[in-house]
Amino acid sequence: MLKINEIYRSIQGESSKAGLPCVFVRLTYCNLRCSYCDTEYAFYDGKDLSVEEIVAEVKKYDCKLVEITGGEPLFQDESIELMKRLCDEGFDVMLETGGSLPIKNIDKRVMIILDLKCPSSKMMKKNLYENLDFIKPTDEIKFVIGTREDYDWTKDILKKYELEKKCNILFSVVFGALEPAKLVEWMLEDNLKVRFQLQMHKFIWEPTAKGV
Repeated sequence: MLKINEIYRSIQGESSKAGLPCVFVRLTYCNLRCSYCDTEYAFYDGKDLSVEEIVAEVKKYDCKLVEITGGEPLFQDESIELMKRLCDEGFDVMLETGGSLPIKNIDKRVMIILDLKCPSSKMMKKNLYENLDFIKPTDEIKFVIGTREDYDWTKDILKKYELEKKCNILFSVVFGALEPAKLVEWMLEDNLKVRFQLQMHKFIWEPTAKGV
């Protein structure tokens, strides 16, 4: 059984899949407490569902793209089986993970969006850098940047681990903390080979809206 906070259809707001219809399966619980977290409601609330029940619910939406998110999905071990089952059923599966728990056992068909936590998150020490050994070219690594310190730290990490050679790199701003134009300015000044993104759903709907 898995504890599920919500299952809903919307559009994908981030990553290279942004703008596409997507079914989100939000799992309850998280082992991190990022300073800018926008899904605290997923820390505790949810209902217990079997993998079969979750797959059946996802199928109702007639949508090929599915994202497993949270909270922190990998906090519940059975999320690994859920992703495999969804892949077996022909879904294009994405995983959004905070980067503190191992990804090595995730089905290779899953597109992983791996966060590396910057200093302003207050969770930087939780980054599990061993995960970078298991990143595939089809995966994406995301940095949520709220300050110049975050940006300079991110540049050092990109260089140290040669991340631009591994997969697509995503830069986001901490919503309301850093102006998007400022981050883009820094990126262009340094000629970084990364993808800038906005959280599209926060501009279409109210930034605090759930189920979108």
